[in-house]
Amino acid sequence: MAHVIRRSLLALGAAGAASSVLPVRAQSAWPNRAVKVVVPFAAGGNTDSIARLLAERFTQALGQPFVVENRVGAGGGLAIDFVSKSAPDGYTLLVGAMANLAILPVINKVTFDPIRDFVPISNIGSNPFVLGIHRSVPATNVQEFIDYVRKNPGKFNYASGGSGSVSHLSGALFVKRAGIEMAHVSYKGGSQAVVDLLAGNVQMYFGNFSELVPHASGGQIRLIGVSSEQRVAQLPNVPTISESGLAGFKTITWNGLLAPAGTPQAIVDRAASLTREVVASESARARFAQIGVDPIGSTPAEFAATLRADLQTWAEAAKVANLKME
Repeated sequence: MAHVIRRSLLALGAAGAASSVLPVRAQSAWPNRAVKVVVPFAAGGNTDSIARLLAERFTQALGQPFVVENRVGAGGGLAIDFVSKSAPDGYTLLVGAMANLAILPVINKVTFDPIRDFVPISNIGSNPFVLGIHRSVPATNVQEFIDYVRKNPGKFNYASGGSGSVSHLSGALFVKRAGIEMAHVSYKGGSQAVVDLLAGNVQMYFGNFSELVPHASGGQIRLIGVSSEQRVAQLPNVPTISESGLAGFKTITWNGLLAPAGTPQAIVDRAASLTREVVASESARARFAQIGVDPIGSTPAEFAATLRADLQTWAEAAKVANLKME
């Protein structure tokens, strides 16, 4: 795990320098044919929806078809490996997610390096998680929850949608940084975890907004924090975990646009600029709001910094969760 991260971070600086000295290779004509946009998930999910929105707008703006191709398998590894080995000519792009670019490489042996093998173009949008607890727990905020669990060691469990999932690692990191004792209960997917949270068989779960918000409005669970740096518009009265008891805590997932390493800088810059235009549009923001995504539209440098930081964060979380690289 550590050697993957070290290699990635060393490659980060080299990647930017290398791209600036590449030959032009008809950059001004890009694109002059169809562009493949690879998605490492099945159709219908958030990542796929974001990729299709981006592809539609790129097609309209650039006059060539941007075609989404879903490649599923190995936790997204098959798709990412495919793009990493594609020609760096701007005609194969990746809309990937934090789970398969920043978590997968630190818990599994993969055939790609997320920094060495890719040029980040833009972080499109992010999804913070919401921390839900069962209504039987006498706590209304993060600090009260931490204090109560600390006074009752060994009596509480936290759920996840599977070993190595974002919900698992977020929970493990929370427990570690809070200095509390909670057992991890793994489920086959978030829906099963939510069922047991509602039943009180587990007391805590880091879930998506769509998983937890409907149950909170009915009083079955209590939402005590969001995992982002800032409060979110969808839940303005729910504080961040960082501001309400665990300073500096942040775990979010994101979707970003990347290209194979060596892609000409002019293409990277054009794609990044157009992504920012798309993300800034009112129609895109309305669509993002429907699926619980906070729009970002970052620069390539900002996205590279996010990827670098998240590799470190999730490596720490995997260590805390005692996950061994497979």
